[in-house]
Amino acid sequence: MKICIVSDSHDHIPLIDAAVADAKALGAEAVVHCGDVVAPSTLRCLNKHGLPVHVIHGNNSGDLFAMTQVSARRDSVVEYHGMDAGIVLGRKRIFIVHYPHYAKAMAATGDWDLVCCGHSHKVGIDKIVNVDGGETWIVNPGTVGGVGAAPATWVLGDLDGMEFAVHEVSKAIEYTDRHAAGIQ
Repeated sequence: MKICIVSDSHDHIPLIDAAVADAKALGAEAVVHCGDVVAPSTLRCLNKHGLPVHVIHGNNSGDLFAMTQVSARRDSVVEYHGMDAGIVLGRKRIFIVHYPHYAKAMAATGDWDLVCCGHSHKVGIDKIVNVDGGETWIVNPGTVGGVGAAPATWVLGDLDGMEFAVHEVSKAIEYTDRHAAGIQ
């Protein structure tokens, strides 16, 4: 099973929309969002892709009540988990959290095959040795919103082979989208 891992979209709708469209074209069957959506309405653009979206909030959480409402809509693909989540996708145990230090601690427990995080806006794909003597993957996809000088990045994860590839979305997509809408 392939998944799209994103974080820190910070209301950049064209960028997250393009990332999920690219991931779906590459065979992704689900999306994991590691927080900092900000406005929950940002996620509505993902409904058209038809992939389940597992999302947590981060430190720029926006309106958590509205996030609950977005996920409760009958036509929504969004499943809002709160501040962190433990899920199973493709027979892999996945923990989702916003903060990298928390991710490292959860990976060290040995309870998870993959821990996904965000917050730093920097891509990181690492394995750490856990307390059981095995290894746990930690993936930080960077910022799909391309916040500041950071590129707009996301990660395609192949859970069958535990392989992870970084992808970039051109920030020009957002400019083109805003320009077409008449927004300066």
